[in-house]
Amino acid sequence: MLPHNIKEILDAKVQQYECPDFIENDPISIPHRFSSKEDIEISGFLAATLAWGNRKAIIKSANEMMRRFDNAPADFVLNASESEIDALQSFVYRTFKDTDLPCFVRALRHIYKEHGGLESVFAPSPDDNSIRSSIINLRNTMLPFLDPHTQKHVPNLLKESAAKRICMYLRWMVRPNDRGVDFGLWQSIKKENLVLPLDVHVGNVALNLGFITKNGKDWKTAMAITNKLREFRPDDPVAYDFALFSMDME
Repeated sequence: MLPHNIKEILDAKVQQYECPDFIENDPISIPHRFSSKEDIEISGFLAATLAWGNRKAIIKSANEMMRRFDNAPADFVLNASESEIDALQSFVYRTFKDTDLPCFVRALRHIYKEHGGLESVFAPSPDDNSIRSSIINLRNTMLPFLDPHTQKHVPNLLKESAAKRICMYLRWMVRPNDRGVDFGLWQSIKKENLVLPLDVHVGNVALNLGFITKNGKDWKTAMAITNKLREFRPDDPVAYDFALFSMDME
């Protein structure tokens, strides 16, 4: 049975963990290295793409990626020569292989030069403000620039991926920075429409709390947990991401 004061418990965990001390050991530390909107967006997108496995290894690899961009990710994406992009093939991280980073850079260049940037690609249409549609639009925009192997690094919601890394990235970009963690850069997506980044830690706690009856790894499960959290904070359900993740890590 849920304790009667579960909201108070979760709210206390949000206060405990959503703070600048959280940043250093999390992939969000990568975009926090930068100040310009485009650098934050691009470095955050690529860091989130690598965000599976050990967090120290993720951060180490993401910092190495930034080094290869001369610590100027937006300038590299927009202006690097083809030979400089090809040289990125020596970068690998787990299943992120040699052709993947060059493909991502070319896709991002197209997004910034032809679509006005990542926020424009994610921006909901007037008749559909769902995050699901935004993620589908991202994948469709990137696909022409991705080889078959690289495609698996962009979530496919038509196959009911949980899209954990993209949901985490959207949290970074959309939620306000009043607690010094997220950035609040994007106004086109409302924080009440965000979907919880579903990983094994979040799923474990949600299952133990009875928010779900089966710890799935798909979009349906992510939505089920998010909808439960909306009962506590209708305007900001993803605020509990820190609480659920850290409760399992404890």
